[in-house]
Amino acid sequence: MIPLCVPNISGNEAKYLAECVETSFVSSIGPFVTRFEDMVAAAAGTRGAVATSAGTTALHAALIAVGVRPGDLVICPSLTFIASANAISHCGATPWLFDVDAESWTLDPKLLARELAESTSLRGGERIHTHTGRRVSSVVPVFTLGIPADMDALTAVAREAGLAVVVDGAAALGATYKGKRSGDLGADLTMYSFNGNKTATAGGGGAVAGNDAGLLAHFRHLTTTARTSPDYDHDIVGFNYRMTNLQAAVGCAQMERLDDFVTAKRRIAARYNEALGRIDGFGAFPEPAHTESAAWFSGFAFQTRDGDRRSAALRGHLRAQGIDARPFWKPMHRQAPYRDAPRTEMAVTDALWSCIVTLPCSTHLTEADQTKVIGTVLAWARD
Repeated sequence: MIPLCVPNISGNEAKYLAECVETSFVSSIGPFVTRFEDMVAAAAGTRGAVATSAGTTALHAALIAVGVRPGDLVICPSLTFIASANAISHCGATPWLFDVDAESWTLDPKLLARELAESTSLRGGERIHTHTGRRVSSVVPVFTLGIPADMDALTAVAREAGLAVVVDGAAALGATYKGKRSGDLGADLTMYSFNGNKTATAGGGGAVAGNDAGLLAHFRHLTTTARTSPDYDHDIVGFNYRMTNLQAAVGCAQMERLDDFVTAKRRIAARYNEALGRIDGFGAFPEPAHTESAAWFSGFAFQTRDGDRRSAALRGHLRAQGIDARPFWKPMHRQAPYRDAPRTEMAVTDALWSCIVTLPCSTHLTEADQTKVIGTVLAWARD
């Protein structure tokens, strides 16, 4: 089987793990954690970063850090991995689900502005959702496929409405927007994931990056049990969301090669686009103006009325030929935990999600294996 997306563990991972064992720094304190945080901050284009046990825990604590409270509504696109919505729920809040922009598959700033104008009002200095009476406290743009959202427009709308902005940039390290790195786009905090299928992995883990030193310090305090002294004093309810030195060792070895990994991802995506572009109904993954995607996943979306059927048929055919191919995220408004969440109309999301095919795109995918994938897809399309 040619896998969809697996880690490229061929650098200094074993060397750095051995160093952890030799020095006994295997838990949540150690030099690799600090080094990893510095590397993430540099890649994100921010003044600092804090490592965590997972991307979900990073997003959860980031929302708490910017002031999300139980009972709040937090704006989030429906087209996302369920961890985005779950992190909101872990705060005791509820996702307010939004459709995405057809050109970028990310949160639509025009829709955001319209909904805030029509469905909310200011009461006592807080943004209140008219239908539910709940406070709207923040916006979570998701950088789908490692593609930055239109952050100039989104942050302008959010700030005008008095909302915090926490980005789910899980797969966006290496992406740029108007020449800026993905963590330096005006958000309060930006989350990254280092799960095994990400371009750079730590075997798991996450991080939050940002430019506000005070907010990052508060985030670190929250994620390290809110301990204030060696005598086990704690001043607030905190979380044990720390990354281990073992994870960070792997992460450092991966981050050393991030630029090469992103270059490989973009090369693989470009080759698929060129080779498969003549398929009837082929729709390339988005490449919005002013952005350079991290190209986390490769593939395409069928742009035909029967796109959902064709997508499922092609994925089944590829797997039968020893090629892993999968659908993309099932939207949140179609997930059991969020069927009753407030939402906008979902014209783009509903037409899109089931028509997507993701294709093998590991950074060390060989030219021969990609040729096999392309040939198999083209042969299926001709039948």
